[in-house]
Amino acid sequence: MKTNNFNLVSRIQEPTPKWFRIIRATGLILSAVGGVLVAAPVALPTAIVTIGGYLLLGGTLASALSQTAIKSEEFGKSSEKIQENQTADQDSEKQ
Repeated sequence: MKTNNFNLVSRIQEPTPKWFRIIRATGLILSAVGGVLVAAPVALPTAIVTIGGYLLLGGTLASALSQTAIKSEEFGKSSEKIQENQTADQDSEKQ
């Protein structure tokens, strides 16, 4: 099986699957909430600021990692060949 090597920029520019778009949006929301808690202009308890830091970190990582996910169909003709081979195998089993 041929593997396609994408650099980081080309992976980020590819369309993102629906499930990973949901994860990305959730990560952005968590990052925003964490940023508000960490940078609040009023004195908050240390535990809340710590939780805000974890939300900020977790949301940022989830958003960044989900952005690099791409669909297997977008790899090009190699995935089409695999599907054709599987279809041919299934047809030969039926006969």
